[in-house]
Parts: sequence; C-alpha cells; structure tokens
Amino acid sequence: MNYINEISVYFNRLKQTIDAISKEDINQLMSILLNAKEDGKTVFIMGNGGSASTASHFCCDFNKGISFGREKMFKFICLNDNIPTMMAYANDLGYDEIFVGPLRNFMQKGDLVIGISGSGNSKNVVKALEYANSNGAFTIGLTGYSGGNVKMICQHNVHIPIDDMQITEDLHMVLDHCIMSILNN
Repeated sequence: MNYINEISVYFNRLKQTIDAISKEDINQLMSILLNAKEDGKTVFIMGNGGSASTASHFCCDFNKGISFGREKMFKFICLNDNIPTMMAYANDLGYDEIFVGPLRNFMQKGDLVIGISGSGNSKNVVKALEYANSNGAFTIGLTGYSGGNVKMICQHNVHIPIDDMQITEDLHMVLDHCIMSILNN
C-alpha cells in the first residue's frame, strides 16, 4: 500500500500550523522560564496521556539538558511522574485531585505551574491551574483546539491553533526542543 499522499497531507498541515503559532508567545514563555530560574523558583508541569509524556520530557530537557554544569539551574517537577502518589489521590479524593494534591504540598508563591492540555479542558489540569492561580503561582498553558478553559484561566498561554490532537502534541514537543536549543547556547 502507498501512503505517500496521506503523509504529505499530514506534513503540510504540520508546516502550516507551525507558521500560525505566535512566536511572541513563545518568546514571552522563554523569558518567564528564565526569570524563574534566576529567581530560584520551581516549575511544576503536568498533563494527561501524550501530554504527560511531553511534561516528563520537558523535565528531562530542562533539569539536565539545559542545566547540567551551570551555576544556576532550572528546577522542574513533573506532577504526573509519581504514579503511586497520583493513584493515592485518585483513589481517595478523585482523579480531578491528582495534580492539586502535590501542589498543596510543595508549591510556593511565585512558582510556575504549567498545564499541558491539547483540548484545554482536562479537568485535573484545570483544577490544578485554578489552585495555582488562587495561591500565588504564575500559570502557563500549552494548548490546542480552541484552548479551552486552560487558555482562559492561565496568565500566559502558548496555543497551537489546530483542531488535531496529534499535531497539537507534536508541536508541544517541538516547543520544548525549540526552547531547549535556544537556551542551551
């Protein structure tokens, strides 16, 4: 079977979407992250499904890739990496609480909280961002589709303007590597 046409269609949609992303929003995100590093703030990041994988990847790239061997380092914590803690909150309080619980424990005023949600409507991400907003953190969303509730409640958002989960997730990962590549120089 020959899928060349379908491959080309996907790649073309990906390229068109890259061109539509606000470069200014990415630039502002980079400034926010650099200020957090300089101020010694913790960056909490989270997502579900593919977005959880992206959140984990951000942690690796910022904690090691950008920080290794430097005097000042990023301090990223991925809220979806501790499965036993997530399951304890899910079992005892409900799945919507899996990210809020650890924030109650560790988040300080002025920390950053990043929620990754393709739809922008993941209830547990929205709830964690609302908690962060109410308790003195700075909130950032990485979204797709319309941006949903995450885009509306975050203090800063980088939006992938397409109604396609795979391309949204692709480009959230590209954001990580773009920022890492620039900040690593």
